[in-house]
Amino acid sequence: MTKDDCFELGIISKLFSFKGEVILFLDSDQPEHYYDLDMVFLEINGQLVPYFVEKSAVHNKANQLRVRFDTVDDEDGAKRIVKKKAYLPLAELPQLKDDQFYYHEVKGFIMHDQDDQKIGKVLDIIENPANTLAEVQYNFSEALIPLNDQSFISIDKANKIIKVNIPEGLLEIYK
Repeated sequence: MTKDDCFELGIISKLFSFKGEVILFLDSDQPEHYYDLDMVFLEINGQLVPYFVEKSAVHNKANQLRVRFDTVDDEDGAKRIVKKKAYLPLAELPQLKDDQFYYHEVKGFIMHDQDDQKIGKVLDIIENPANTLAEVQYNFSEALIPLNDQSFISIDKANKIIKVNIPEGLLEIYK
């Protein structure tokens, strides 16, 4: 299994007990979808390694799971996996409505502005706590276009087109 076949579910955020339990932070709008995990892949030294879940329970907040893995049974073992990213296969993603999308899906789509003018091909999505940005091929360079609930207009998955409201004057800095 490679990272291209997976999505980032979250991160092992901290230790929970001296018996090897850890807190898995679920970076999801629907954390309840992942409450009954059997297995996750943890990124260890650049490789995805399967870790099988012995038991898990919601911890404090909806997006935190207290997890015990079958091969981690003490504090030292748990310390080795703290701050490791957790992944699941893409097939584990919940089905979305036609007007919704996952960021990895829109790479390669053609971005259009609010006037339906072609801007360029989406090269990558940059997730930033302040604002998610689409890196778009525009006029022989890369433009960074906000991609959030306020800027998103529509998506046509069949034709691979995403339409966004581009702030006035933004594209001029890339000419």
